Amino acid sequence: MRHIVSILLENQNGALSRVVGLFSQRGYNIETISAGPTEDPSISRITIVTESEGVEIEHITKQIHKLINVIKVSILDENPEGAVEREVLFVKVQAMSRAVRDELNSLCDIFNAQIVDVTPELYVLQYVNTSAEILRFLDVVRQEADVIETVRSGVCGIARGEHALHL
Repeated sequence: MRHIVSILLENQNGALSRVVGLFSQRGYNIETISAGPTEDPSISRITIVTESEGVEIEHITKQIHKLINVIKVSILDENPEGAVEREVLFVKVQAMSRAVRDELNSLCDIFNAQIVDVTPELYVLQYVNTSAEILRFLDVVRQEADVIETVRSGVCGIARGEHALHL
C-alpha cells in the first residue's frame, strides 16, 4: 500500500541523509522524496512516498522517531480527514508542426497545465496535480507529441482539517 510519510526535523547537515539511510538499511524503497524549510527556517519538512504493508509502515515510523534531529513523524494518509497532495511535472516535448502546437495548447487548457518555455522546436509544459493525474496527463501528451524529457518534483502533502504537523 502507498503511504505518504511527513517528517519534521532540525535543519542540520546530514539530517536528510540519515533519514534516507534508514530506508536504505531496512530495504524500504522511496518512490518520491521532497524536502524544504518550514515556516521556521531552523526546521525542515521531508515528505516521502513509500510502498509498504501496515506493519512495515509502523516499523518505519518508529525507526524514524529514533533518529537524531527528528522532531515529529506523521503518516498523512492515516489522517481521518485525508490529505492534500500535489506534485509538479515539467515535460519537454517536440513541437515542430503547427498541428502539434495547437494540440498541446488544447491539452494545456483541458488539464489546466501551463506552457512555461517555447523554442522553435520545443515546448516545456508544467502540470501540478496528484501523482495519478500526472501519469494520466503524461499518457495523453505522449499520444500527441514526442517526449524529450520529464522532471517530477516528488509529492508534497499536508493533512486536511485540524490536524497539523507542528511543534
